[in-house]
Amino acid sequence: MNITIYDVAREANVSMATVSRVVNGNPNVKPTTRKKVLATIERLGYRPNAVARGLASKKTTTVGAIIPDISNIFFSELARGIEDIATMYKYNIILSSSDQNKDKELQLINTMLEKQVDGILFMGGNITDEHTHQFKTSSVPIVLASTYDPTDTIPTVNIDYELAAYEATKHLIENGHKQPALVASKLNTSVNVLKYNGYIRALKESNIEVNEDLIIKGVYAYQTGLTAVEELLALDEKPTAVFVTYDEIALGVIHGAQDMGLNVPDDLEVFGFDNTRLATMVRPTLTTIVQPTYDIGAVAMRLLTKYMNKEEVEDKNVVLPHRIELRNSTLNN
Repeated sequence: MNITIYDVAREANVSMATVSRVVNGNPNVKPTTRKKVLATIERLGYRPNAVARGLASKKTTTVGAIIPDISNIFFSELARGIEDIATMYKYNIILSSSDQNKDKELQLINTMLEKQVDGILFMGGNITDEHTHQFKTSSVPIVLASTYDPTDTIPTVNIDYELAAYEATKHLIENGHKQPALVASKLNTSVNVLKYNGYIRALKESNIEVNEDLIIKGVYAYQTGLTAVEELLALDEKPTAVFVTYDEIALGVIHGAQDMGLNVPDDLEVFGFDNTRLATMVRPTLTTIVQPTYDIGAVAMRLLTKYMNKEEVEDKNVVLPHRIELRNSTLNN
């Protein structure tokens, strides 16, 4: 049997408005009445209807989070940051994976809005004009996390991806490598383009001519690293260092090099990006850019709560600090 607010009011011999005030924590209820209503709720096993409460208050205390791939360790860590802050502010999360497919991303945004969410956190690939139009016409606030907005119109939480990639490449150059190779995902997202630009800037500043043979673009997967290192080591001029734009791909590079009898880092230095748990699980442990993944999710959720509650927002584009974590996959003199 579905217990309703009417049943509680009848059993406690109070009005439905009084039950509603007790359920919502309104202080304007006599202590004796509050105690009687709470006892009745406990005895009947009443559970407030979140949808009905949302219709009354015009708030559902629900946030939609759209993530490219929840099975990806980077996004699972980011989602944990979102969830912890959402719980702190008493919001529920509807989590969906978009597979970094533009049509699915746009469809999920509409689905979230149809579910009457109070706000949306979006983590995607390339922000197109269609995305921007949906964001700007949304009836609820939208915040981007680990996603670059080229129009600079949507609130975002990121690191400086271009600078981080520049620093990683510069480190390898300063370690004495003529031209570090680049193994990256396809340049089909704004973040990947920024990392690529940082790599190229480091080469040009060091007066190194860009050799396109040393730039391998694949999908975001461990297998990409395995395949890439085979291609690189088949060249006449083999690279002695590789900058990889994601840790998972970097593991493929390390294992591929080891399968071919090379020693990492003595024969080939490998530099990753993200500092996921994978970086310390591989041997040798991975030198990488530390992107504060959990913090990106947490700060993005907090920023969204400010917009949803109409609080003052001083900076809508938050750039969190990154750093280099030197480990055993590079020679660190």
